Amino acid sequence: MPEPVDVARARRETPGCANVVHLNNAGAALAPAPVLEAVIDHLRLEARLGGYEAAVARAARIDAVYSSIARLIGGRPHEVAVVESATRAWDMAFYALRFRPGDRILTSRAEYASNVIAFLQVARRTGVRVEVVEDDEHGQLSVADLQRRLDDDVKLVAVTHVPTQSGLVNPAAEIGRLTRAAGVPYLLDACQSVGQLPVDVGEIGCDMLSATGRKFLRGPRGTGFLYVSDRLIERLEPPFLDLHAATWTGPETYEIRSDARRFEAWETNHAAKIGLGVAVDYALGWGLEAIEERVTALAARLRHRLARIPGVGVQDRGRRLCGIVTFTVDGVPAAEVRQQLGAAGINTSVSAIASARYDLGARGLPAVVRASVHYYNTDEDIERLCLALNSLSAA
Repeated sequence: MPEPVDVARARRETPGCANVVHLNNAGAALAPAPVLEAVIDHLRLEARLGGYEAAVARAARIDAVYSSIARLIGGRPHEVAVVESATRAWDMAFYALRFRPGDRILTSRAEYASNVIAFLQVARRTGVRVEVVEDDEHGQLSVADLQRRLDDDVKLVAVTHVPTQSGLVNPAAEIGRLTRAAGVPYLLDACQSVGQLPVDVGEIGCDMLSATGRKFLRGPRGTGFLYVSDRLIERLEPPFLDLHAATWTGPETYEIRSDARRFEAWETNHAAKIGLGVAVDYALGWGLEAIEERVTALAARLRHRLARIPGVGVQDRGRRLCGIVTFTVDGVPAAEVRQQLGAAGINTSVSAIASARYDLGARGLPAVVRASVHYYNTDEDIERLCLALNSLSAA
């Protein structure tokens, strides 16, 4: 069993805990002090030495970020690219793939709007067909339906591990076993799972994985990363290149670098990149198994408490649930619930149908309120949320 999280220490090292009840960790978590200090320290170094010179002085620390991310996800440093967001990471992988008329992309009902928009754009350009794999009786992707659909025309399986609008955890490893056997590339959007759950690319079997720094990893905004397996990387040419991603070898020739940094750009926020590395190391220091145990237990208690409040409906589905809890309040729009909670010093978020049309549309939900816990949250935080909702639902 993992060592339990020292919640008192976690809160001491999280300055924001003194100001708000932060239940919007699926949006952007509160940064711990070591991350904040690392980012500010590098910005000060840039101010003293100059931006280029500071990057040279901290080159070893910047390069270590790749090793930290590799340890976090079970990959290797040369399979990691650091970019400015999970969306950019996902886009760089997806748009590097080549599709032809008649090809098929398989995805899930949990898929996020940005990913689906990219599917539809490529479908318009190339004639590829996008198919949504059905859910099973638990509300997660049906592995049986996926297996039925896999054939030689399928050129990509792209799935969101944990959706923006639910506490669901899709069966990523089961999907990976099928895609590996079929020889189909597998792109996993892990922006909501990395940092709250153990994620191992070898165990999952994905060829590509995208993630962000700002959510459960507790890193700076404007950071993300992409994992691309050695199995696939040589087949992928990024949608755009610069002098970092490739070398200009002659007047009319260039050579793309061999590692995953072909998906990066030369210009980057070095302070934020260092902060991302510190956030990864900080999470590893707690242990992802311990984080998962704490987060899922808090979320389960929150669902139990919400279910006892008249007029509140818990909307999570899935056999395995995580730290995201979604709910509705009868007669009160989700945006108004969020606003009222914010006025009480409780941060939550709203997931609307425009972000998750395949899922929320099928369930007849225009929007849900999202409360996402992290290991520094407490039972008192949960109680404050529920007391506020009691007042709101009774009004």
